[in-house]
Amino acid sequence: MDAVRDGRALLALAHPGSNPRWFNLKPNIGLRWVLIGFSLDRFSMPQTSSIRLPERPRPPSTDGAQGASTLRYGLGMKRIGLLGGMSWESTALYYKYINEAVRNRLGGLHSADLIVVSVDFAVVEKMQASGQWDEAGEYLAERARTLEQGKADAVVLCTNTMHKVAPQLEKSLTIPLIHVGDATARAVLAQGIHTVGLLGTRFTMEQNFYRRRLEDHGLTVLVPEDSARDDVHRIIYEELCQGIVRESSRKRYLEIVQDLVASGAQGTILGCTEIEMLLDPDDTPELSTPCFSTTRLHALAAVDIALDAD
Repeated sequence: MDAVRDGRALLALAHPGSNPRWFNLKPNIGLRWVLIGFSLDRFSMPQTSSIRLPERPRPPSTDGAQGASTLRYGLGMKRIGLLGGMSWESTALYYKYINEAVRNRLGGLHSADLIVVSVDFAVVEKMQASGQWDEAGEYLAERARTLEQGKADAVVLCTNTMHKVAPQLEKSLTIPLIHVGDATARAVLAQGIHTVGLLGTRFTMEQNFYRRRLEDHGLTVLVPEDSARDDVHRIIYEELCQGIVRESSRKRYLEIVQDLVASGAQGTILGCTEIEMLLDPDDTPELSTPCFSTTRLHALAAVDIALDAD
């Protein structure tokens, strides 16, 4: 106890005006003194103006084919908000593709400035199945606002189907929503293609919200016949969204794409963010026409905005 009193006295001398009762010193086995249970406002802390943080080196300027803007100390990079979880299998791909693209463009240890809100897809899928699109829009708009509150500069809705409620999200935000249909259409047209096949959920293939967005860019959109649409939709929900990838399903998708090509499609849009798990656009030697991954194209559009590329 004498040692405790001596310790308190020493601390009181070191911090004039402090009350020794605020210091609770206990010896441990190694006879070292541990300071616990004290109030920080009893200490006279140094003024922040007297603390100088070391300056971090600035990365080199970047320019060239990628069109990235000059970044200094990471401050030139915009923050992208990802609204994902629909399903999380494809949201993981968005995260991967965006970070890979930032690293490729800037080099070194650069990665993207991202904030992610991931929703419960079971909740969203129930609303889809029951036609509660307004409710689904409100549900996602509320979560999109969370991204804006997190200082995101733009929002990426990591799903094709839920772009049906994109207008509701846009109305609820004061920052841009990067539309997957616009990013995809620009990439298709850049390859000189004007007639495309479209694979996706039944909602995406059959309803106007997605096809019309593509048509507004001047594209002609073809969809599979009815039984093929059933297969495409079923495989997405029963397999891909649950992380299941079957060779038999891949073969079925290839058959459907080939039928679209026979009907005049010059290329095929993989209009569901999970389809790339089944058909890799870079590894489909069976196809004579290109496939367009909306997941990759959407992710790259986000990187262009984050880095202010033209």
